[in-house]
Amino acid sequence: MASNFSIGHTSRGDTGVTVIYCGPQGALASVDVRGGGPGTRETDLLAPHNTVERVHAIVLAGGSAFGLAAAHGVMEELEKEGIGFAVFGEGRPGPRVPIVPAAVIFDLAVGPSRPSAADGAAALRAALAGDDSSTGNVGAGCGATAGKLRGGFGISTQAAGEYTVAAAVVANPVGGVVDPASGRLFGAPALPAVDPQRYAQVPDPKDAKLNTTIGAIITDAPITKAQAKRLALTGHDGIARAIRPAHSPLDGDTLFALSTAPAPGQVDPLTLAGLCAAAADAVEAAIVDAVVSARPGYGLTDYSSLLR
Repeated sequence: MASNFSIGHTSRGDTGVTVIYCGPQGALASVDVRGGGPGTRETDLLAPHNTVERVHAIVLAGGSAFGLAAAHGVMEELEKEGIGFAVFGEGRPGPRVPIVPAAVIFDLAVGPSRPSAADGAAALRAALAGDDSSTGNVGAGCGATAGKLRGGFGISTQAAGEYTVAAAVVANPVGGVVDPASGRLFGAPALPAVDPQRYAQVPDPKDAKLNTTIGAIITDAPITKAQAKRLALTGHDGIARAIRPAHSPLDGDTLFALSTAPAPGQVDPLTLAGLCAAAADAVEAAIVDAVVSARPGYGLTDYSSLLR
């Protein structure tokens, strides 16, 4: 993960929590929500016209709306560390309020567990201890499904000129990630194909009619909050490439965009265009990573077990 950022997970088998810790100074952030059934927290705060620009952590969790409780645990743990928005200004005594936006996936059909505030706190402590680069069925990706296959959590990093753009995504869409005719992944047709006949025989997950793909795009470019919004907007192109259909009324597709730069700048339009292109590529590749890294469990079939 990028400098000053780290990922921590709490994995409970059929659900879990993933925390992206943004360092004590936080990170400039925005968000874009495209799905018709989102489960989110503190997203209005991230609109370019609103006051607070920096967040201290992003929470991705299972458990549907119940999983938003994990963000409260992250807030409390950050407060103990003295990390948060200085209500009365930097250098003055008074409370600090950690800014912790969150998004959740629907995984209640996989198992009954629901992430708690304690799970969120544990995931943050893991992120404070060091960056975890694990992918597949970890954290919020534990109970994820990707169409007919098991989904998961994935990471990808792409170059964008002098800058880099990374994506950390929980792939849990209603739509499919495999072309049923060819058996190839929509997001990575060069990878080995699954057997189309075996894929056709895989049953649809029970009651999997409420899903979502959520994640964060992270760049070291010194961008404004409005430019971060554009990065999140364009990142959704990666979802649309890797998943068909995407952004349905039954998905809650949500992407945050974060800048690791110590202070906001404003890159020129051509640089921003390159960052946006890299964001879409990173999201697409992170979804592929999530699916390819997944393993069978809870009655769900994984990509690897269907290879020809």
